[in-house]
Amino acid sequence: MYDYPFLPELMPLWYIFIFIFGCCIGSFLNVCIWRIPRGESVVTAPSHCPKCNHGIRWYENIPLLSYLALRGKCSSCKMPITIRYFLVELITGIFYLLIFYRITSSNQPLSLLPVYFGVTMLIICTAVIDFEHTIIPDRTTYPAMILGVICALVFPETWSTSSHFTAVGFSLATMIGYGLIMGLFSIVGEKIFKQEALGWGDVKYMAAIGACLGPLAAFFVLLIGSILGTIIGTILLLSSKKRNAGRMAIPFGPFLAIATALWMFIGKEFWCYLFPL
Repeated sequence: MYDYPFLPELMPLWYIFIFIFGCCIGSFLNVCIWRIPRGESVVTAPSHCPKCNHGIRWYENIPLLSYLALRGKCSSCKMPITIRYFLVELITGIFYLLIFYRITSSNQPLSLLPVYFGVTMLIICTAVIDFEHTIIPDRTTYPAMILGVICALVFPETWSTSSHFTAVGFSLATMIGYGLIMGLFSIVGEKIFKQEALGWGDVKYMAAIGACLGPLAAFFVLLIGSILGTIIGTILLLSSKKRNAGRMAIPFGPFLAIATALWMFIGKEFWCYLFPL
C-alpha cells in the first residue's frame, strides 16, 4: 500500500489540476506536432499564425478556452484554425486525468506518473505526426528512451524492484532488445518485399516503449498494434479504387499509439485475464 501526500477530500481539486496541467501539455504538443516535422525549434520561436504570421498573444494561447473564444479563427486574418489544436489539448487533458485516477484508485506508486505522462506525450505526437507526414521523428522517440532510463534509475519500484542498478538494466535491455528485433524485421522485410516494410521510426518507437514500460508492455503494443493495423489496412485496401492500392502507404505509428494507450488503461488486466498464471 502506498501513502499518498494529499488528503482524500482534496482529490476533486487534484483532478481539476491534473486535467488543466494535461491541457497545457497538449498546447505544447501542438507546437511539437507543427514544428518538429518542419525542422523548427519548439522553444525559441514565438507562437504565430502559420497563415498571416500574426504573433499569438498570451490570452490567445490559453488551452481550450482561447480556441472557443476565437471561434476557431485567427484574430488577425480570420482564417480558420484546425480543430486538431483543440482536440489535442482536450485529449491530453483527459488522458492525464484518467492516468492519475487509475494510479491513485488502484494504489499504484505515484512514480508511475512521469513515465505514463511522458508516454502519453509520445503517443499523441506519434499518432498525429505519422498520420499527417508518415514519419515518427527522432525528436520524439529519443527523449522517451532517455525518460524511461532516467525513471528506472530514480524510481526502481516502477520495475518492481528496489535496486536502481537492476531497474536501469531492465530498461536498457528491453530498449536495446526490441530495437534490435524490430530493426531486424525492418531489414529482412525490405529484402523480401523490395520496399520499406517497417520504418525506422517504428523501430525506435518500440525501443522507447520498451525503455519506459517494459518487455510485456512492448509485446502487447506490437501485437495489438499489428492486429489493428492489419484489420484497418485491409479495409482501406479493399475499399480503395486506386490501381496501385497494393502499394498504398499506411502509417503504422497511429496503431502502435492506440495499442500503447490500451496498455496503460486496460493492458495488464487484459493480459492477466488471458494468462491468469
